[in-house]
Amino acid sequence: MTLTAPAPPAPAGTAKEPARRRNRNGTSAWTPWLYLLPALAVLGALLVYPVYQLGLISFLEYTQAQVSGGEPTSFQGFGNYTALFTDPQFRQVLLATVVFAAACVAGTLAVGCTLAVLLTRVRALPRLALMLAALGAWATPAVTGSTVWVFLFDADFGPVNRLLGLGDFSWTYGRYSAFALVLLEVVWCSFPFVMVTVYAGIRAVPTEVLEAAALDGASQWRIWRTVTAPLLRPILAVVTIQSVIWDFKVFTQIYVMTNGGGIAGQNLVLNVYAYQQAFASSQYSLGAAIGVVMLLLLLAVTLVYLRLLRRQGEEL
Repeated sequence: MTLTAPAPPAPAGTAKEPARRRNRNGTSAWTPWLYLLPALAVLGALLVYPVYQLGLISFLEYTQAQVSGGEPTSFQGFGNYTALFTDPQFRQVLLATVVFAAACVAGTLAVGCTLAVLLTRVRALPRLALMLAALGAWATPAVTGSTVWVFLFDADFGPVNRLLGLGDFSWTYGRYSAFALVLLEVVWCSFPFVMVTVYAGIRAVPTEVLEAAALDGASQWRIWRTVTAPLLRPILAVVTIQSVIWDFKVFTQIYVMTNGGGIAGQNLVLNVYAYQQAFASSQYSLGAAIGVVMLLLLLAVTLVYLRLLRRQGEEL
């Protein structure tokens, strides 16, 4: 009589097909997606379809004549993009937008992170006052904030020129002074998001780590650079990407404070330039092409930044 050894038990994860489709807590792997389905449907309606229409119009000849039905719509292929990248003004506006957005992001992060560290060093009452003031700046509508800043720096009635002794100096007349004025307003209304987010992240850092670094003789700046900032890298990634998206598509501040782009368009950025092409010149296809270029640039910057973080072993 031949005895056969019993077959070994199957691995837990491959015993049955339904078991593979369930998480450790016994719920189905599709359960999170079912909860996200309403939000995904709303995003699809509000984001995917408009982006599709934007891309479609960018490949067509779509002007006021086509909108009114006077002429048929024709397919242009990459003709609109060729016209854009061969236009010297578009290249100049693109360069100005990249430099301006980079300066705004750097200023916003610097001010927001500095004030976040300051919040951890002051008492409760000054901290509350600073938080309320910052949130007030953040809650101010862009049109209102821009109008107030224009008044503050007005050449005739603005108090800033009187305090600085600048006389009737016009901040919006020169190209660089106008960009600097808009930059200050953008940083003023953007830093509260960075400050609050980074402050919350700092509060989550274990105090034992900071105390150990202080006992080793590290200065406050070195503690921030070598201990706090690496621990806050995922949070800094979020606020950096958010700031890049916000500052790259600035429209209201430039349009209000420079009266539509400055003298002879010297303060144009891509969003204002797209508005001029689409609505002032009725070149809707060119405006759509500029929008697609902006979308691709923002996606590229975000993906590159996330890839760099993944190479450094950060989990987002």
